[in-house]
Amino acid sequence: MIERTALVQYCDELLEQHAFQDYCPNGLQVEGAGQVRRIVTGVTASQALLDAAAERGAQLVLVHHGYFWKGEAAPITGMRYRRIKKLMDHDMSLLAYHLPLDVHAELGNNVQLARLMGWTIEGGLEPGNPRSVGLVGQASETCSGEAFAASLEQALGRAPLHIAGSGRPIRRIAWCTGGAQGYIEKAVALGVDAYITGEVSEPTVHAAREHGIHFFAAGHHATERYGVKALGEHLAERFDIEHEFIDIDNPV
Repeated sequence: MIERTALVQYCDELLEQHAFQDYCPNGLQVEGAGQVRRIVTGVTASQALLDAAAERGAQLVLVHHGYFWKGEAAPITGMRYRRIKKLMDHDMSLLAYHLPLDVHAELGNNVQLARLMGWTIEGGLEPGNPRSVGLVGQASETCSGEAFAASLEQALGRAPLHIAGSGRPIRRIAWCTGGAQGYIEKAVALGVDAYITGEVSEPTVHAAREHGIHFFAAGHHATERYGVKALGEHLAERFDIEHEFIDIDNPV
């Protein structure tokens, strides 16, 4: 068991929470029990995840996508009220890290995806930026676009959208988990064979075709399961607390 304040402070420092200008507050978003012996992790603080955490008697829920995003309406009503009420009724804290969890050099979503896929990391998608959100590197082997798509499907459990803007084999790649389809131009500038992210927008298809690059939308949720899971496992080992990652299916 560990004090909530100590656990939050450790996570804030580990992920360098204060170094980011983000779309949401990073760190403790809803305060719960003062002592933590069991945590539940998940991608998004949805009602389904909170219900599952309450059933398991968790004192803290740790996610990548929390609450209070820029541009959202401020009143705590409707869906937001029900979610926060569940947390408060069960004395559960909500701890969320967005960009800090994307870029962390050991536990981050992009590094964890590379480890899952066997990709070699060469550097950041934004050269010169020490906190580059995306990464660039090498695939585990040179292969066709179709074979690369099959490897993503096997590892992530969902078929990616593949835009074959080029017929050339894939070796050098760039990737950024989540909704980073807008970074395709950064990938093009680095001369890679393929760019992998979670989502796709209408202009992304034309960009891939006209720049002659393979593009893969492998799922926002599917590509971002691994950072928060790794962080939960790290905390469980370091502080001897119970941890369970709960995957609430999301096809997006």
